[in-house]
Amino acid sequence: MAAIVTGLIFAIVWAAVTGSLSPLNLVLGFLLGLFALWIIRRDFAGTRTVVRPWKLLSLLILFVKELALSAWRVAVLVASPKMDLKPGIFAFPLKVDRDIEITLLANMITLTPGTLSVDVSDDRRFLYVHALDCSDPTAVRRDIADGFERKILEALR
Repeated sequence: MAAIVTGLIFAIVWAAVTGSLSPLNLVLGFLLGLFALWIIRRDFAGTRTVVRPWKLLSLLILFVKELALSAWRVAVLVASPKMDLKPGIFAFPLKVDRDIEITLLANMITLTPGTLSVDVSDDRRFLYVHALDCSDPTAVRRDIADGFERKILEALR
């Protein structure tokens, strides 16, 4: 049942991305979503992972919100006459520990304007992140931990 609901969420996202709500496009999005779930199934094999579709949708909504806010912040920074930027790299301590979770977190950080995932430590305890404005790395760490990381843990555990 969870796979069907997740497939429906993928279909809606696919329709939003492609800009077409035709029945054929929704079916294609649903099938692509199920195919994506089939590809990553081995990441969940042998674990007690429960994919919570509504929490996954909540994660997607948070991502879209952060995407818009970050794009606005970067646009304001770039358009200001005095670009007061303090770029830097900081280590983000990971609570997520599985490959799928680390990959999802790193990709969400990278896709958000103004931040970029650089590397994962060998012991998989830290994710190194470059931020366009790293004047307060503690606040950026807190935003990631309370936002993306918390939602990933809620959706996939």
